[in-house]
Amino acid sequence: MRALVLTDNLAFESDRPNPAGAPGEAFVRVTTAGICNTDIELTKGYMGFRGIPGHEFVGVLVFDQEAALGNSGFAAGDRVVAEINCVAPESPSRDYFSRAQDPERTTIGIDRHDGVFADYASVPIANLHHVPDELSDAEAVFVEPLAAACQILEQVHIKTTDRVAVIGDGKLGLLCAQVLATTDCTLTVFGKHAEKLGILQRRGIPTLLSDEWDGKRNFDIVVECTGAASGFDQARRMLRPRGTLVLKSTFEGLTPANLTALVVDEINLIGSRCGPFTTALRLLETKRVDVTPLISARYSLNHALAAFQHARQKGILKVLLEM
Repeated sequence: MRALVLTDNLAFESDRPNPAGAPGEAFVRVTTAGICNTDIELTKGYMGFRGIPGHEFVGVLVFDQEAALGNSGFAAGDRVVAEINCVAPESPSRDYFSRAQDPERTTIGIDRHDGVFADYASVPIANLHHVPDELSDAEAVFVEPLAAACQILEQVHIKTTDRVAVIGDGKLGLLCAQVLATTDCTLTVFGKHAEKLGILQRRGIPTLLSDEWDGKRNFDIVVECTGAASGFDQARRMLRPRGTLVLKSTFEGLTPANLTALVVDEINLIGSRCGPFTTALRLLETKRVDVTPLISARYSLNHALAAFQHARQKGILKVLLEM
């Protein structure tokens, strides 16, 4: 099969062996995959990953033996997406929430499990979700990052009276903003690019350029999605004392942090990662979240290296690989 492979460098291979698969895994023909900031950070050394990267995808199930289906509720030809945290079939972690922090987990395309920048992938059957017919592949490929945005609402009770800020107008920031807008809180999104903020403005979500912040520390909750080390301090300075800081960025390297200020101000600090696919699928199906404006470019898998170069450019949103 064709695959994008990360060793010391990122390389395209046209004759990579098909995935062998572990017990309890399904064989999937990948149709569309998305390049995210985590994938780019992997090429800089994040997690020390080696293998096929990629974890945002939609594909079609392929089973050589129908016996592999068991009572899973899936059949060959089903269109699916999959959660990224993988555990053995005998693991007591039976849902996305427990799998996300299982000490024995591997992570598709990120940690000790080949990913989806390839013609085929092997993923746990327990992680699969059906894709509604109403969703295109280009929409369904956003389920994983949208679920990560939905995880905020699983971790933080957001009231309609809360003043909430999202900082960062990249892919994840734009998704988090749309999810938070469903709570009817007093929401403001800060970013550096007027054209990206315009995507939210057209949906009635208030935005400001980062340098338009008035300097007041009056936000109850700040969600940090900048993807930069400086975002932590910026978010902290926006929060009122005893406010809640939700961290979404992942990147290679250490984040400079004024930890003393967190203590003095009694800040609630929450790391937020993977989230509920069922909620993300419902938001997409009901059109409460629109992801199509976030697509910057589409490339065939044969041009995956060029796609990565495009995705690395400043100001670019989602770059898709189409198999």
